Amino acid sequence: MGPDGRTAGTERVVGLGTIAREWGRIGITGFGGPPAHILLLRRLCVERRRWLTPEEFEDGIAATNLLPGPASTQLAVLTAWRLRGVPGALVGGVCFIGPGLVLILALAALFLAGDPPLWVLGAAAGAGAAVPAVAVQAATSLVPASLGRMGRDRAARARWAGYALAGAVAAVLTGPWLVLVLIAAGLTEIAVRGGRGDRGAGGSGGRAVLPLATGPLALGGLGVLGAVAWVAFKVGALSYGGGFVIIPLMRDDAVNRYHWMTDGQFLNAVALGQVTPGPVVHTVAAVGYAAAGLGGGLLAAAVAFAPSFLFVLLGGRHFDRLRADRRVRDFLTGAGPAVTGAIAGSALPLAASLGYGWQWGVLAGALLWLVLARRGVVLALLAAGAAGVLAVAAGLPPA
Repeated sequence: MGPDGRTAGTERVVGLGTIAREWGRIGITGFGGPPAHILLLRRLCVERRRWLTPEEFEDGIAATNLLPGPASTQLAVLTAWRLRGVPGALVGGVCFIGPGLVLILALAALFLAGDPPLWVLGAAAGAGAAVPAVAVQAATSLVPASLGRMGRDRAARARWAGYALAGAVAAVLTGPWLVLVLIAAGLTEIAVRGGRGDRGAGGSGGRAVLPLATGPLALGGLGVLGAVAWVAFKVGALSYGGGFVIIPLMRDDAVNRYHWMTDGQFLNAVALGQVTPGPVVHTVAAVGYAAAGLGGGLLAAAVAFAPSFLFVLLGGRHFDRLRADRRVRDFLTGAGPAVTGAIAGSALPLAASLGYGWQWGVLAGALLWLVLARRGVVLALLAAGAAGVLAVAAGLPPA
């Protein structure tokens, strides 16, 4: 690999302006949380521009799902880093995060001033109803490359199915412990294949984690801002299992411990985090705004997203060397289908959270559009949000 982070022998040279435009477009149109972001990044980097191979992209998914914090943000930073090194990672990550952050802070100022407008609640409920279909489509798009990597013999296909099933079940039942299933799938594949190889750069992980582990020690005497930073740090560096894990992680602090928000206001923040583009972790910015205004919202976002950049910038240069290690390749071969299964499995609890009858109609339409017709994610989510606005206008709940 060259010093800019690109794989040796490739001819991809991507300008920072292109990265800013494309990652910013995903940041603006990336409604639907991690499944939508994975799908949009794959379509950009693998299918449309062919900057990355399917195997490289799947490796990125597997690696970022093994890290704490917002996996889709880490994937956005990692893919940009692969194209243009550190400058690409910084530009791509900021452009991916920025649009949703600006929007959710503006909406936080609106809904914390009083009851949120009904159209906001309706749009959140409508777009949220389509998210399970996005998860299913994102998972199905990863299946061909993952199966091809596993191999064609019957035993390998059986293991692939077992790993995928384990990931799906874990996504439904284990919540933040999902990462243990991903690790177990990878280690099982190493054991089955008897992979041997160089140890590579295994010592870099401890150096990358050390700043994250020692950071909270400096937060104790900083009052409200210190508390905001600590809550955001937990979201960005200590939470496993995907973006939705942050909801129970933040609620107790925001509502019960620090009393920054009421239960109703916190639920509104979660709704906004789902209806706005970009990572679901943007919800932490609304919590920070409730605690300390605009400064609190910006601080919460900066602390929550900083580990995503650090993991890639401090450890990403070793990634290709690790992928060349046979044991690492075997690990990712096993973890990949578990990740695919986990994305598919996440559709079940998402669908189970739908509370209004009309939302099931929206979900059915989204499944037809996304999974059977294989059409665009953004249009599906915008149409679903519009359906939610029309629903509340007609007097249906949550009106």
